Order: sequence, then structure tokens, then C-alpha cells
Amino acid sequence: MDTKTDGRRWHDMGGQDAGPICDDQHDFSLWEKRVDALMVLCSGKGYFTVDGLRRVLEDMGEEAFETMSYYERWIASINQNLVESGAYTTEELAAQMAEVKARGATYGDASLGK
Repeated sequence: MDTKTDGRRWHDMGGQDAGPICDDQHDFSLWEKRVDALMVLCSGKGYFTVDGLRRVLEDMGEEAFETMSYYERWIASINQNLVESGAYTTEELAAQMAEVKARGATYGDASLGK
């Protein structure tokens, strides 16, 4: 047991002072909405559970929580769970990502009517 954290993992802030919380509302970007929809759809299809998502999030390490946004961490967790469940392989994902990249940097703008 880590005596520096009283048995807590680094991400467990329960009951500890974490500083001020920004409670400003913001509009979610299209990709953030898609991450949320992907999580709902894939968990509904039985590819993973909330516990599976949490396991990956907690195993990411402190650096991920310092450098990645909330939805960046969620899409990484969803992806890891989909790979683990056999929905696709890392090779299939790499091929699909290469295809999307080949569409160009402004491909996403077309879906927003810009």
C-alpha cells in the first residue's frame, strides 16, 4: 500500500482539496457529442461496461489526466474497450485512420456546413 496516498490511487481525490472547479457551461463540439454517442451505442450493444471504461481511464496514469481533455480520455477508453472486445483490431483501426487522414484537414468542416 502506498503510504503517501493512504492507499488511494493517484486519481482518487475523494475528500481532498482539489482547488476551484470551473462550473461554466460550454457548448459541446461535434466530436465530443460523437464520443458520447459512441459510448452509449457501443455499451448498449454489449461491447463494454461502465466498469470496463473506468478501468481503462484509471489505468491511463497521471500524465493522461494532466495532458488530455475529458473527451480525449473517454475516446481512448472506448477505443481500448472496443479492441479488447474484438469489435476491431488495432490494424483495422490504423487503416481506417489513414483513410480518414487522406481525406484532408478540412474534411470535417464539410459536415458542419462551413
